[in-house]
Amino acid sequence: MEDDTSNLQHGKALKPSEKYNLTIKEASAYFSLGEKKLRRIAEDNPDAGFVLMNGSHILIKRSAFEKYIDMVDSV
Repeated sequence: MEDDTSNLQHGKALKPSEKYNLTIKEASAYFSLGEKKLRRIAEDNPDAGFVLMNGSHILIKRSAFEKYIDMVDSV
């Protein structure tokens, strides 16, 4: 039986629901929000706990952003 890391070793990509961090493009598709809207949310909430900067690239911490979305009434 193969372990969970075997997919990475064989070059298979993880589904967004299996990833810890998502790019803006991945998060846009996963959360059904526009890329510009996600960038604006990330820029307006840099200390909210769901933004991870990799150099100048914005990454969204999936589970933390899910909690954020659950708390807000509108985006």
